[in-house]
Amino acid sequence: MSTKVGERALPTGRARRPSTSEPESQKKRGVRAGTRQQGIATPWLFLAPYLLLFGSFVILPAVLGVWISLHSWDYTLPNKPFVGLGNYVALFSPGSTISGPFWGSMRATGIFTVLSVPLLLVVPLAVALLMSKKFPGRDFLRAIYFAPYVLGVAVISVLWRYLLDNNIGLVNHYLGLLGLPDDTAWTTTTPAAWVALVGVTVWWTLGFNAVIYLAGLQDIPIELYEAARVDGAGPWMQFLHVTIPGLKPILSFITIITLLASANMFGQSYLMTQGGPGRETRTAIYQIADTGLRNFQMGSAAAMSYVLTIFLMAISAFVFYIFREKKPKKQEKEVLS
Repeated sequence: MSTKVGERALPTGRARRPSTSEPESQKKRGVRAGTRQQGIATPWLFLAPYLLLFGSFVILPAVLGVWISLHSWDYTLPNKPFVGLGNYVALFSPGSTISGPFWGSMRATGIFTVLSVPLLLVVPLAVALLMSKKFPGRDFLRAIYFAPYVLGVAVISVLWRYLLDNNIGLVNHYLGLLGLPDDTAWTTTTPAAWVALVGVTVWWTLGFNAVIYLAGLQDIPIELYEAARVDGAGPWMQFLHVTIPGLKPILSFITIITLLASANMFGQSYLMTQGGPGRETRTAIYQIADTGLRNFQMGSAAAMSYVLTIFLMAISAFVFYIFREKKPKKQEKEVLS
């Protein structure tokens, strides 16, 4: 059988149609390339709203804050001269007008953090351990201990300010019924003011930490506790060798967010004690707000905020270092080799 021009003879003698594979393959490659480009762009399209908000409300204010800290920025004056690092130098100069109040507020922040953070790590853990057990009324108690956290700081602070009033407060009234001193000035004397601020903060926020602890406890395999009991471990040994290691990532997270929240405490001090007595309970955020919004020294306030930020970043890095996963020495040698 004869074949036409452009056709190849097949072994069977059949004529083969002209090949059209090249145009089709080019079309397929074009479709795949377009799909690949769409696949690369799709994640960024989903991230775009978040990135826009993050840039507008986090990155831009942070950059603007650095710029303001390099100026003598006073809203009451028409000019805002560039002073370079002058605001930062003033913070570390003992004779300046802003150095003493700022470092006094940093001291108050440190006192509050040291007093509140251990309680906000231990008390919520105890509550979570209790709530992980089965007993009548457990669901009701879970709702009760978390309820204060849903209230705003203004509501909590004003409420407790009246409850702790040394003349008409219910706290002193019931202390008197128990035969205890009923004239304690909880918000105007120290150390009573610190007891009030720390106690109210722990009562208000323990529910959040307890919920996170409870979620972590539920993720620990029950087989680990059963194996520990088989080996003769009591409740305390199970807690030390099963519960605590199982909660290590949770402990790291709670420690960092609690440190940051305590170091940024403002509302309780402002509404309950007004920073008193004197400036004893005036925290760093309180001082920054007072310097910038009341005294109109925005440049100095911005410099204070970045000094506080550096301290908090250093503390957070230290906490990450403490809770880091340590590899056995043998495994480290294998990785290095």
